[in-house]
Amino acid sequence: MAGSSQLVKELRERTGAGILDCQKALTENNDDIEKAVDFLRQKGLAAALKKSGRETNQGLIHAYIHMGGKIGVLIEVNCETDFVARNEAFKSFVNDLALQVAAGKPSYVRREDIPASVIEKERSIYEGQAQAMLKPPAAWPKIVEGKLEKFYQESCLIEQFFIKDPAVTIKDLLAQKIALIGENMNIRRFTRYQLGEA
Repeated sequence: MAGSSQLVKELRERTGAGILDCQKALTENNDDIEKAVDFLRQKGLAAALKKSGRETNQGLIHAYIHMGGKIGVLIEVNCETDFVARNEAFKSFVNDLALQVAAGKPSYVRREDIPASVIEKERSIYEGQAQAMLKPPAAWPKIVEGKLEKFYQESCLIEQFFIKDPAVTIKDLLAQKIALIGENMNIRRFTRYQLGEA
């Protein structure tokens, strides 16, 4: 029987998707749960952008301790419902984000969070470096912009490459999880502590 209640329950637990979406995915894929997961992911990726404006006032604050207590991370990730906040796929994603913060040492969630004064300071340093390279002045703006992009990739969590899969950025990973789970999600904030650092 297509979309049996046990299969629907299992698919819902794995993906966090709604009951009707799970039933449809199973029906379309002859009760093959792996194909149903892929079906929901493909459908969800297209819908992820549509979900981006929806309010996220549920979620988790997760504590992660790394290297035997030498690095600690507190991270808040929001979602739309408490059902998803309790879902194992969501919890695993939040843990992966905390691991990324521990290893990647970002300072900000996204580039919009960086104070203008910090960007101007970096820009000034890069302009000095561009001049010191003895390149023609016409090339300086391109050199500065390239160095700023690298700064964003290193400093912003959302722009870092995922340590478990360097072919994917955290932004891409977030879009995949929104698609898989079926709800809008937002990485709100984090704090990283390292033993001996101020």
